[in-house]
Amino acid sequence: MGSPELARTLADLSREIRREVSVLIDRRGRILSVSVADAKAAELPAIRAGENRLAGYHLLHAHPKGGPLSKGDLSALFLNRLDAVSAIDAKDEGRPGPVYTAHLTPPGTVGEEEDWRILPPVPIFQIDDFDLGAQVSALEEEIARAARTRESKKDRERALLVQVDQGEFDAEERLEELGELARTAGAEVVYKELIFRRNLKAGTLVGAGKLEELTSRAYHLDADLLIFGQELGAAQAREIEAATGLKIIDRTQLILDIFALHAQGVESRLQVELAQLRYMKPRLLGAGAQLSRIGGGGGSAAGGAIGTRGPGETKLELDRRRINDRLSFLEKQLESGSLRREERRKSRERNDIPVVSIVGYTNAGKSTLLNAFTHAAEAPRRVLAANKLFATLRPTSRQGFIEGIGPVIFTDTVGFIRDLPKDLTRAFKATLEEIGDADVLLHVVDAASPGADTRLNAVNRILEDLGFVEMPTVVALNKADAAAPETLEREIERTEGVPVSALKNIGLIELKEALADAIGQVQRQEMAQREEAREVAAQYR
Repeated sequence: MGSPELARTLADLSREIRREVSVLIDRRGRILSVSVADAKAAELPAIRAGENRLAGYHLLHAHPKGGPLSKGDLSALFLNRLDAVSAIDAKDEGRPGPVYTAHLTPPGTVGEEEDWRILPPVPIFQIDDFDLGAQVSALEEEIARAARTRESKKDRERALLVQVDQGEFDAEERLEELGELARTAGAEVVYKELIFRRNLKAGTLVGAGKLEELTSRAYHLDADLLIFGQELGAAQAREIEAATGLKIIDRTQLILDIFALHAQGVESRLQVELAQLRYMKPRLLGAGAQLSRIGGGGGSAAGGAIGTRGPGETKLELDRRRINDRLSFLEKQLESGSLRREERRKSRERNDIPVVSIVGYTNAGKSTLLNAFTHAAEAPRRVLAANKLFATLRPTSRQGFIEGIGPVIFTDTVGFIRDLPKDLTRAFKATLEEIGDADVLLHVVDAASPGADTRLNAVNRILEDLGFVEMPTVVALNKADAAAPETLEREIERTEGVPVSALKNIGLIELKEALADAIGQVQRQEMAQREEAREVAAQYR
């Protein structure tokens, strides 16, 4: 705790210069630093405490204006995991006033103070009566015991979610979607918060005070992961990580991680690795502690923590030249895949079989609808259909039959999502361009989910960016059996869609009739164009 002589010296010096003076003391009683600053600005070693122990330092400082421990003192105690923080009331001349001391409490402690316990003030001559060493040992033992108990029960990373609302009408929906993404990645969401800020803070988005609240929340909920709904720059992620001590993930990195988790085929894995390397390349220099957490093992076989799947630590630690070499290699590999797809498309064109591309928001039921159309109840024809985001990454084609048209190729595509990361769009561009080779688009909309209209618009924006928005399109309002009747009626009127339930085979006959009409119209247009071309050729002859 320090000696009465040291406390008097600090009080006299602080009163004389009218500034707070702080000393940092280690567990052997040695003074490591002296700072003319308050507790938050005091000079501390750049050492991060372990998860189950404290920092090993006691901060003793004097308040020239008197008074007990301030909020800044307690924040410094908590954020730096100090053994204790003490403030000397140095307001009066002569003998200094009482000494106020606080130390941390283990997670889950019930009391008036959530993160710390403030001890009764003592006279300055009794400052060394308190056995701080015994208190710290008991506290660390309790923290370690609680951590072992939690670890035995915890099989997933526990995450806090933050979505910053800058006035968007769908901010709450974006927060819910962020929760779905986190759960799909394998996290247990223990807390979600929508923070309204008209103007974002340059360094931390939400400000130091809010980060302290989130750190405290993570401490008590035993969370080790903080996920932001906004994309973070390398400097922002580094600053937030330094302020909270938590692992920081943004929405883009979370989506990339899900793609790495679900990638099955060789080409899908190459595309995901390409996207991840493009995302990580500008963040390689000075990206903070997060890079040291990246573990190897890509694709669906990768275990480990969220944000660690994909190319692996060795690739992320390469210099920019070697990263560029790897990117060039991946791009060449994907180009060869594009050539193979081109040959398959030419084969289908020679067979003159109509192609229907199934597009839609992720988890709208596209794969389930494909299985229903092609009667694929069992493997190998059955396509994976799961109630999670981005369950299918590899485009899959199956042959079905439509009355009045004959054989039809149905192609299931990668699910879309609002604000799709640009690196993913670039990586999957060749795959997405297959949509343009279809005769008709089948746009699947989850009619039972809130915000169906905004998700439909998000898909249309991506199709517009790819140049496919003018293609003949049939809208399928999937999960109609679970949708509210008034919502379903409104969507039918707005989109002229066909209500169906792919899971229960409801409305599929009507949907096939709508597809037959659209395909028939396309075929008649093509026939008219060929006839016109023949007439023009005959005139030249």
